[in-house]
Amino acid sequence: MTICIPVNEDLGLKSQVCAHFGSAPAFLLVDVDTGACRAVINQNQHHGHGMCAPLASLANEKFESIVVGGIGMGAYNKLTAANIRVYISDFQTVEDTVAAYKAGTLPPMMPGRACAGHGHDHA
Repeated sequence: MTICIPVNEDLGLKSQVCAHFGSAPAFLLVDVDTGACRAVINQNQHHGHGMCAPLASLANEKFESIVVGGIGMGAYNKLTAANIRVYISDFQTVEDTVAAYKAGTLPPMMPGRACAGHGHDHA
């Protein structure tokens, strides 16, 4: 099973989870069974508020879920409309996030946790 995690830079399982999905420099596709990772550059990283195209850079990729540190409501709605499960992670690294995913302890993203806009508290 493969999941997608937005990251600040590609350091494999040691990568830091990006605090905001749409602004992530890259997405790490992780096979949760083997730990194999592959980065996909986010070609849509720089966009205006409400213009996030969450599947643009991931259009040809296969994954079951996305695990985010934070996400805007528009991107969340687009992902769920595409039948992609979205989970939230408060862990700093991909390694810890994957472990929690495998353990079934990551909560599903809920609309009330979505970010209201760019320029908020995300690093």
